[in-house]
Amino acid sequence: MTDLPLSINIGIDEADRKAIAAGLSAVLADTYTLYLKTHNYHWNVVGPMFNTLHLMFETQYTELALAVDELAERIRALGEPAPGTYREFAELTSIEEDTDSPSAKDMVARLVVAQETVARTIRSTFPVAEQASDEPTADLLTQRLQVHEKTAWMLRSMLE
Repeated sequence: MTDLPLSINIGIDEADRKAIAAGLSAVLADTYTLYLKTHNYHWNVVGPMFNTLHLMFETQYTELALAVDELAERIRALGEPAPGTYREFAELTSIEEDTDSPSAKDMVARLVVAQETVARTIRSTFPVAEQASDEPTADLLTQRLQVHEKTAWMLRSMLE
């Protein structure tokens, strides 16, 4: 037996694995940033819709907390390190950080934008996964896309 680490041989070449992992890293950064934004809103929401929004935001950030683990584990299964620091997430995310204390209505509107941002990042990652016949990543991305599109719809419905 050799002391050298075994190379990854899952039927996806190294260049494709790296490209897929890079796309997943952007999805992970967006998801984690959305998690933080949603958790912040859960803590700081006020007004007549407090209870409804407080509970809804908790449901959403709990789901996001589970999602970041799935995304990071898929990146690791592809043989790449998963980003895990605030600096890495800040460099990779497409979601804008708040610089103010938004009203409850603005929180909902900003979460619509953030959910749709994650959806776009996910869609941009599909082509490389599909080209490499990476069905597990495509499946994970499909599941995540369904969650973000549905959540954006539900949040948008609160604004009408």
